[in-house]
Amino acid sequence: MNYFAKVRMFSLISEYMTEANTNSETLLEVRDLKVHFPITGGILQRTVDHVRAVDGISFSVPRGKTVGLVGESGSGKTTTGRAIARLVPLTEGKIFYAGVDLGTLSDKAFHPYRKKLQVIFQDPFGSLNPRMTIYSIIAEPLEIHFSSWPLAQKRERVAELLRRVGLDPDFMQRYPHQFSGGQRQRIGIARALAVDPDFIICDEPVSALDVSVQAQIVNLLQDLQDEMGLTYLFIAHDLAVVEHISDDVLVMSEGKIVEQASAEMIYNDPQHPYTKKLLAAVPQL
Repeated sequence: MNYFAKVRMFSLISEYMTEANTNSETLLEVRDLKVHFPITGGILQRTVDHVRAVDGISFSVPRGKTVGLVGESGSGKTTTGRAIARLVPLTEGKIFYAGVDLGTLSDKAFHPYRKKLQVIFQDPFGSLNPRMTIYSIIAEPLEIHFSSWPLAQKRERVAELLRRVGLDPDFMQRYPHQFSGGQRQRIGIARALAVDPDFIICDEPVSALDVSVQAQIVNLLQDLQDEMGLTYLFIAHDLAVVEHISDDVLVMSEGKIVEQASAEMIYNDPQHPYTKKLLAAVPQL
């Protein structure tokens, strides 16, 4: 085979691989992720051991779907979400977003992906700055990623987001303490949506809310997913909530994924003893 034929073959292979990656339904892929935190001791505070918060897990999240990550407190599920968002450093492993290895990117190179990867935090009381108005809280991501926008455009965007999450735009000059827990979580959702993300890490977004309010927030997240084509990693310890919103479920214990299947299979035919124990703890009417 001559040189030009080799070049042509390489070009065809590259086009095929590019097309395959573009058509792939996987938005996020985690490979052998480990996050270990050092334990120090002694006068010199040397590292004597490590807490293996996440210890070699692998999974993928299809575009436009919801994958539930469930486990008891301390199982490593929140650390997994924070590692994906690069809020904690990785010890080992790979995190691919749309085929890009996020772990190899510098802070500057990762900056555009901050728009694509957003987080809804667990505590609607602690995740909002009490000194900032609702407008300032929601507009802060716009100031960072769309700094060239005029003030009128930012205000219109904030008003639109408040309407989308079921709040009155006239509330934007109020402060977080003037809202209920469910309303604060809606504000947190609006902040996450401000920069038009593709992927949202929902870190126990309803665990601090009353049961009736939980249903409202879960329904809101599902409606937003249908309208905007969002992809969720839904972290929770409440199996009833995870069953309602998730397409697939990952069961996590002591830093490892012990069972992975569709939501229907997990709840109708659990295989691992830990999963059975979690299901047995769900209150029954």
